[in-house]
Amino acid sequence: MLKTALGRFRAVAFWEGMSFLVLLLIAMPLKYVMHLPQGVRVVGMAHGLLFMAYLYTLMMAAIEYRWGVKRIAVAFAASLVPGGTFWLDAQLRGEARALETAQPR
Repeated sequence: MLKTALGRFRAVAFWEGMSFLVLLLIAMPLKYVMHLPQGVRVVGMAHGLLFMAYLYTLMMAAIEYRWGVKRIAVAFAASLVPGGTFWLDAQLRGEARALETAQPR
């Protein structure tokens, strides 16, 4: 999976999506309900780094697979919506399966 630009993008997208959910569902409630801001500092930093890696691997996949502006914009927007990267991964996985079955053996 990590051998291709798309595989690397999908792996980073998974972890970026997970960090976003942890930030929203665990770290932020701890900060605002329990008054423990440390979680937001740690998870927020990890999420920021993963978001930058997401953008980098998105551009690498877009260049290698010659994605258009619309596909890049959808992938970018998916990173801004909680769970969006998981939806995007399902779309990409479905497209990969369709290509595999369409190719003659």
